Amino acid sequence: MSTTSDTVLKKFTEKFSTTPLLVFSPGRINLIGEHVDYNDGFVMPAAIDKGIWYAVAANNTDTAHFYAIDLDESFSVNLSEIHPVKGWQNYVLGVLDQVQKRELELGGFDCVFGGNLPVGAGMSSSAAVECGLLYALNEIFQYHLQRTTIATMAQKAEHTFPGVKCGIMDMFANMMGKMDHVILLNCLTLDYKYLPFDVSDYSIILINTKVHHSLAGSEYNLRRQECAQGFAILQSFLPEAKSWQDITTEDVERHKEELTGTIYQRCLYVVQEIERTLQAATHLENNDLKAFGALMFKTHEGLSKLYEVSCKELDFLVDQAKSYQGIIGSRVMGGGFGGCTINLILKTEWPTITKKIVAAYKEAFNIEAEVYDMATSDGTYIAV
Repeated sequence: MSTTSDTVLKKFTEKFSTTPLLVFSPGRINLIGEHVDYNDGFVMPAAIDKGIWYAVAANNTDTAHFYAIDLDESFSVNLSEIHPVKGWQNYVLGVLDQVQKRELELGGFDCVFGGNLPVGAGMSSSAAVECGLLYALNEIFQYHLQRTTIATMAQKAEHTFPGVKCGIMDMFANMMGKMDHVILLNCLTLDYKYLPFDVSDYSIILINTKVHHSLAGSEYNLRRQECAQGFAILQSFLPEAKSWQDITTEDVERHKEELTGTIYQRCLYVVQEIERTLQAATHLENNDLKAFGALMFKTHEGLSKLYEVSCKELDFLVDQAKSYQGIIGSRVMGGGFGGCTINLILKTEWPTITKKIVAAYKEAFNIEAEVYDMATSDGTYIAV
């Protein structure tokens, strides 16, 4: 189901009697800088034109009423009884909890939401849910929160109620996105700058493998542990290193024996990806999209061979991409073990090329891959 703003407004009118504030909260893509947000590296996300619509209005009670259109589920909560539950409700309840922890005055409200983000495609629907609600509440109850504050509150909400120890990238991109730009974000300091992303000749195309391996959750946490272990070992030899940004490829190579096999591979990937992301920023500033795309291919190789978060379906799609001159970059995007590849494909050729890739994928795995044409967007905003 692909929910539109009209659908959300219509459903709100059916269920409630007031006139709501309408907010659009975008999903995000990440062009390069994968699995380094939680390793204090650099990432390069952008908000996209697909996301979640929120219709919200105060109701002058002590109760919040929610209706999730895409799930066709309702629930209500007394604002004095907010606690974690089992299910998707934790993503909105965690937001209410963060508002209360800041001792901001939270009144009752009515809320309808739904969107057009493909589930499980790695476009960060959870951040869109959290940030969209928090942004709406900020407007309705006039908290005067900065966008960066909303991003960090939404991250804490996800850490606490759903219990997902995510990095800041998804929420930051959601709040700070800028159309026709990507964000170079330093995840250690939250310093950022906008880089023009002129893709007039190319399209940003996601190809969804439609597979979701159960490894993803446990392996994600394991990668975090392995990276922390590797950093501690390296820091024992490099006491001046305060973060991964202070460690080079040469440092990792020099201490290869002390790190041992798997930990060495994880460390090597992290420092190389941080270096790649900074190189990619230079290429964008020079408007050299082909050099940028070449780094995306290298990132995939690192994610597949060193960080080991790919799978045969993703590797197949990237290998296919390499055989077309019209594709200048391709890699797995997001947590891995399924989900999407992100590709830069000539605008004039992408429909033909993706049709061939989808057919080859169907023949290899008997799965119908889905293709999404993406455009950049501004961060969460009030829809007029």
